[in-house]
Amino acid sequence: MATFSMWRGLIVIFYSAVIAIPSWLILRRAGHSGWWTVLFIVPFVNLVALWIFAVARWPAGDKA
Repeated sequence: MATFSMWRGLIVIFYSAVIAIPSWLILRRAGHSGWWTVLFIVPFVNLVALWIFAVARWPAGDKA
């Protein structure tokens, strides 16, 4: 059985940061809560969250 090495942990942290930072910035710019970013990190849940985000009303668009 494979062990959870330090390198795997660093890869997970790096992957999470690569996904979380841009999605948080996009969500904030669109007027949504940055907490949606947590859903974008979880595999398969991120696909559902992306579809919900795609068809939802954008609060920033309502202000214009």
